Amino acid sequence: MASSTNTPIGGSRIVILTEGKTDPLTAKTANVMLRCRGEDVVAVLDSTQKGKTAQELLGVGGDTPIVGSLDEVEKPDTLLIGVATAGGKIPAEWRALCLDAVKRGMSIVSGMHQFLSDDAEIVAAAAEAGVTIHDVRKNNEKDVATRLDLTDDCFRVLTIGQDCSVGKMLSALEISRGLERKGVDSKFVATGQTGIMVEGDGLPIDCVVSDFVNGACEKLVRQNLSREVMIVEGQATITHPRFSAVSLGLLHGTNPHAMIYVYEAGRETMRGMDYLPLPSHKSVIDAYEHMAAFGNPAKVIAIAMNSRKLSDAEAEAERERMRAEFGLPIADPIRHGTDELTDAILAAKNARS
Repeated sequence: MASSTNTPIGGSRIVILTEGKTDPLTAKTANVMLRCRGEDVVAVLDSTQKGKTAQELLGVGGDTPIVGSLDEVEKPDTLLIGVATAGGKIPAEWRALCLDAVKRGMSIVSGMHQFLSDDAEIVAAAAEAGVTIHDVRKNNEKDVATRLDLTDDCFRVLTIGQDCSVGKMLSALEISRGLERKGVDSKFVATGQTGIMVEGDGLPIDCVVSDFVNGACEKLVRQNLSREVMIVEGQATITHPRFSAVSLGLLHGTNPHAMIYVYEAGRETMRGMDYLPLPSHKSVIDAYEHMAAFGNPAKVIAIAMNSRKLSDAEAEAERERMRAEFGLPIADPIRHGTDELTDAILAAKNARS
C-alpha cells in the first residue's frame, strides 16, 4: 500500500455490502477494498450470491465468502457500502440492512452521495450502540483556487482516463507502491471515496461544491508538497457529458507536471451512457494536454491499460498496438506490474531537475 501516516477507514472485521450488485464495475469499491485491504475484510454481503466467493464474482478476494446475512459472520465490526450507484443513492432496501448493522454494534462506512448521518433513526441507533457513521464524501470545503505556493519540489502526476471506472484509482495506488519499491518517497493522493477508505486521507472531490473543487485540489497538493512524488487519483474524464466538471477542476486544481492515461481495453461506449461511443484515445489525450497547458504544460508520459477482459495473448497484442500508435510506455499495473510506468515518471521528473 502506498505509504501513509493515516489510519485506513473502517475496522479489522469489515463486511462489504454489495446486495444484488456484486460485479466488478458496480462494486468497484468492494473490488479495491478486497485487493488493497483484503486482510480486513471478512465477508461480502449479497443474499443473491450466497455461497460463492469474492474471487468468483469480482476476480479478487480469494475465498472471502459471499454471505446472505450478518448472522453468518463472526464478530463483524464494520459494514462498508461497496458499490458506486448512479447519483450515489443508497438503494431504499439497504437502509434496513444498515440499521440492523448499527443495532448489532457495527460502525458504518459509506462513500455514497446520500448521507446516512442525515438519517435521524440511524443516527440515534448509532449513538445508543456507541458506533460511528462515516460518510466519506461529506465535506465542508469552501476555498477557491489561488495558484499560490504550489512549489515544484514535489513532482505531481495525475491519472486521467478515457472514461469513468477504467482503473484510474487502482493505477495510481499501484504506481505509488511501485515508486516506493524503487526507494522513492511517493504519496498516493486520494480524491474519491474508495481511495480515502484505503489511504485514510484525501478529499471527495466529486462531492465538493463546484466553485471550490479547484481549491480543494490545491489543498491536497499543499498538504503533500514535502513528498518527492505525489500520484493523484483522477476522477471520470473531461470528455464525459455527465462528469466533466469535476475532472477539469481536478486537472486545474492539482496543476500536474505529468499525466498517466488510463483506459479499459475492449470498452466502446460511455459508462452509464451506452448509447454514446467513446472518443478516441488521441482526442482525449489531446484535450487533456490542451487544458493542462493553461497551467503546467503537462504531457501524457505513459499509458496504464486495464486488460481485465483480455487473455494474456490479447493483452500483449493490445499493448504492442498502443505502443506503436503513441510511442509511450504502456502496461497493465496488475497484469504486467508498474516498472514501465514508474520509470517513465522518474525520467520525466529527472528531466525537470
